[in-house]
Amino acid sequence: MQICTTTTCHSPYRKDIENKSVCFGLRRQDFADYAEFCFDTFGDRVKNWMTFNEPRVVAALGFNNGVNPPNRCSKQFGNCTDGNSATEPYIVAHNLILSHAEAVKRYREKYQAKQNGRIGIFLDFVWYEPLTRSIADNYAAQRARDFHVGWFLHPLVYGEYPRTMQRIVRERLPKFNQSEVESVKDSFDVLGINHYTSYYVSDPRQPPPSVTGYQQDWNAKFAYERNGVPIGRQAHSPWLYEVLWGMYKVVTYVKDRYRNPNIILSENGMDDPGNLTFPESLYDVNRVNFYRSYLKELKRAMNDGANVTGYFAW
Repeated sequence: MQICTTTTCHSPYRKDIENKSVCFGLRRQDFADYAEFCFDTFGDRVKNWMTFNEPRVVAALGFNNGVNPPNRCSKQFGNCTDGNSATEPYIVAHNLILSHAEAVKRYREKYQAKQNGRIGIFLDFVWYEPLTRSIADNYAAQRARDFHVGWFLHPLVYGEYPRTMQRIVRERLPKFNQSEVESVKDSFDVLGINHYTSYYVSDPRQPPPSVTGYQQDWNAKFAYERNGVPIGRQAHSPWLYEVLWGMYKVVTYVKDRYRNPNIILSENGMDDPGNLTFPESLYDVNRVNFYRSYLKELKRAMNDGANVTGYFAW
């Protein structure tokens, strides 16, 4: 769904967008109207509301490499007929954040007191571990965290994008005006974290590419092993490595950096190939071990003060 949005026109790339007759995301008032219909219709039964699931994936995969609809990207980064990977992911994310904040405002002003519910958002978060102890690799890992979860969570807690993103993306990164800062800041009661895996990250130790996009702005190199040792057992999906300590680091990072919000682990799990025998599927030893290990790390984070109030298996 593509609807013109007033926030898009606040972008420094307004002329470029208007000339192409392209509008990204949802107009925030329209999204709030849709959300209010849901609050009014189902609010007597639904007590936990989430505005978006993994909005980073919408912005990145839809507008940086064009893998997901609407399949937009710069020609260097995917098989797309149109798009700009250097600007559009940031414009889309900005609109998603403002749409989220407007829906939360509507819920809090008109429904929350009488329905006694709460509202939040689901964010995906891969843990990025420095490949070495070097300062450069630690900075690279932090850039990855800022461009991944910080892209959305930092505005929702502090009313601005991470300083790392501001410094790297510069004029390509939309800005919140003062009224938007007040609307976006603290615009959730509960935070859903979707966490599955962790990767090693290092500094590429070379100049950033001349053609840029959202992923290139990270200036980070990913690895799945260190000194020939895999970061964890690989599940069936090629991207999914079982890294139990990543759970502890993800939850503790959010606790320490983002004022210890009320967290629900909204997605966590692993997959097996489809050719398992019936006894293998019945006993399911890999999944049993996965959940046991990850839940132990989650409990350890809770013992260290993380405000976790829910967990959902995937």
